[in-house]
Amino acid sequence: MIRPPASLAVAALLAASTAFAQQPPADALPASPSVTVTGAATTHVQNDRMTAMVRAEQEQTSPGAAAADVNARMAKALAAAKAVPGVEARSAGYNTWQQWEKGKPGKWRVSQTMSLTGTDFPALAALLAKLQDEDGLLVSSISFSLAPESRRRAEDALTREAIRAWQQRAATGAEALGFAAWRPGRVTVATGDHAPPQPRFDMMARAGAAPAASPPVAVEGGTTELTVTVTGDAVLDRPTGR
Repeated sequence: MIRPPASLAVAALLAASTAFAQQPPADALPASPSVTVTGAATTHVQNDRMTAMVRAEQEQTSPGAAAADVNARMAKALAAAKAVPGVEARSAGYNTWQQWEKGKPGKWRVSQTMSLTGTDFPALAALLAKLQDEDGLLVSSISFSLAPESRRRAEDALTREAIRAWQQRAATGAEALGFAAWRPGRVTVATGDHAPPQPRFDMMARAGAAPAASPPVAVEGGTTELTVTVTGDAVLDRPTGR
């Protein structure tokens, strides 16, 4: 039988003894106990940006004829939109497809969509009425939101309020758990929003019928609910019982 050298056996025994001695008792408390708490702040902010989706549609037996009509009306509408101060206009989609009906020649339908965004609600509403009356455009949807600068200002104020709420929760938790002091550990800040359902429109004139004069679209921007949530660890210090 080959026996290991005595020096190796002693070294292995010492290493095992040291590792066992370094293991903390199973019921020992962590060096820095902590409690995870959450604080939040919520507010409603008046929407200050309006976005409308409008479209031009035409159906013809020839795709070229349908496209020519849509292109002409949309070009005129785009020029009218650019003439209104503060309105941002951009193309949002163009579709061409063929429709078949049994026993009848096939027809081609062309549709082009434009997005209109602005902060002057009455001016944009008047533009929509004009585009419907003069160019036969159809309003697909109207939505309201917060301009980026308005959102940033509101979220900055909410962040400060939510942090104060988190600090109060941390102090309350530390006191209830029997600690005289605490300090922030890892903390995260999250933002969120909620807007009520937005109105949708699908105002289509009957084929061959001239659209009646439309009054300006009545709009109300409503509000967006903003929430800032702060979640993190409060590291506890100085137990009051010691």
